Amino acid sequence: MWNKNIETFIGCDAEYEEADIVLFGAPFDSTTSYRPGTRFASKTMRSESFGLETYSPYQDKDMGEIKVFDGGDLELTFGNTRKALDDIKEAAGTIRKDHKIPCMIGGEHLVTLGALEAVIEQYHKLRIIHFDAHTDLREDYLGEKLSHATVIRRAWDLIGDGKIHQFGIRSGERDEFNWAKKHTNLHKFSFEGLEEAIKECENYPVYFTIDLDVLDPSVFPGTGTPEAGGVTFMELLSAILKVSKLNIVGMDVNELSPVYDHSGASTAVACKILRELLLCVG
Repeated sequence: MWNKNIETFIGCDAEYEEADIVLFGAPFDSTTSYRPGTRFASKTMRSESFGLETYSPYQDKDMGEIKVFDGGDLELTFGNTRKALDDIKEAAGTIRKDHKIPCMIGGEHLVTLGALEAVIEQYHKLRIIHFDAHTDLREDYLGEKLSHATVIRRAWDLIGDGKIHQFGIRSGERDEFNWAKKHTNLHKFSFEGLEEAIKECENYPVYFTIDLDVLDPSVFPGTGTPEAGGVTFMELLSAILKVSKLNIVGMDVNELSPVYDHSGASTAVACKILRELLLCVG
């Protein structure tokens, strides 16, 4: 299924057979409700990643010390959302069956659902840690149940009450926040409560999904739906390092839309977040 990618994310040079983590792109943004463009994130991040060093002074680790295979981007259909999710599910499922950790670059946040559907088939006691500006808990968006605005609600359909921990949330309908009080563990505005969530999850497999718009737009303007009042880069990095101590069985970074930040700063931030995520999990 996988061929060596010609242009890889910096330091992701392992062969598939030897890799512990498999990186792949899911360039899909067909349900975006405001500004599209996340389909270009994975390609742009690979190109711009070579502005980084392979060495992280935050962790004193180097990408050369871990084994990551970059399988390139999936070819996802536009106009058939369920088919695109099925293709993501197949890819993530193959990676998990080969005892490797899938790491997906979105794409809009709905792509997480495809990977989750694969991972939960192997891990029935799965927990989810979700960083985001948005609740993503609508039952439907304009009558459509498969949307970037419904992805965490669809995740709840899969795993049920009390197993989803949400942080940084600062946007959504009142009904979503009220619904979350009964069904998820939602923490508004910051990472307060993360240590307690980690303790609750420490004996379970965890899927870790990072919507980069959890960052403040002053740090990360290149996204489809920017929301003022977000966290800083260092706050996000600190939170990622804490979560990485758990049994991460799947993860993703999504919602970079590089066309909305011509300076390239948002892409640089996304690349560094991905590097740090790979290093701490790998």
